[in-house]
Amino acid sequence: MSRIGNKAISIPAGVTVTVADGNKVTVKGPKGELTASFNSDLEIKVEASQAEVKRPNDTKVMKALHGTTRALLHNMIVGVSEGFVKKIEIVGVGYRAALNGKTLTLSAGYSHPVELQIPEGLKVELPKNTSIVISGCDKQLVGQFAAWVRETRKPEPYKGKGFKYEGEHIRRKEGKTAKK
Repeated sequence: MSRIGNKAISIPAGVTVTVADGNKVTVKGPKGELTASFNSDLEIKVEASQAEVKRPNDTKVMKALHGTTRALLHNMIVGVSEGFVKKIEIVGVGYRAALNGKTLTLSAGYSHPVELQIPEGLKVELPKNTSIVISGCDKQLVGQFAAWVRETRKPEPYKGKGFKYEGEHIRRKEGKTAKK
């Protein structure tokens, strides 16, 4: 049995969940609105302050879809009520970030600045020019944009320079040693 799929999802105050025909779910809350379509074989029930996902049979595919659907629905509810945040630290001399409207400009040691367009629905803040805070209600979009920023200059293992997630541990390597 799916342990995640069988859990009921509590819906906080101020969040509304609507299920239209064909399992098209719309979640509205203080942070925004998200819509997703799920497999029509699964049954999504919304009652007062709880939502549940039921599966028609115990086949391997249905069990997998059951847990995944429940997790995605839970992430939508958490996203519109609390939101998701990813923080990126910039380590290295000359590496920095700047914000120009809906464009994030990164100086990452290349011959040119790298410019990334901020997707609709995301909020990017720069508390310092060496740290980036990405927030939004869509967990997948926040994580994907954070991955694009990190991909600009991944942390290298010798000096630890690059763009890394806050709290990420970079496994360090020892450099070359001179022959005696």
